[in-house]
Amino acid sequence: MDQKELKHLAELARIRISDEKLEALRGDCDVILKYVSQIKGVEGGAQTMEDLGLVHNVMREDGEPHESGIYSEELLREAPEREGQFVKVKKIL
Repeated sequence: MDQKELKHLAELARIRISDEKLEALRGDCDVILKYVSQIKGVEGGAQTMEDLGLVHNVMREDGEPHESGIYSEELLREAPEREGQFVKVKKIL
């Protein structure tokens, strides 16, 4: 990259760069661009989506839902305190 291109990029980014720092930045950009070109040349050996490690849906399909409230009493018995059909918790403000 030459100084003209760097000045243009700085204007687009709305930053001011002194001429001294512009030369140092030009050297840094050259190193970064060489590194990126090396990465582009690397080919991966992944053959399938699983090889890439991408996340896929592991949830079960929705089936017939159970009857509403069928487990309420069982869950409420496990709560430390309850008040009627509700779990009683400490008031926090």
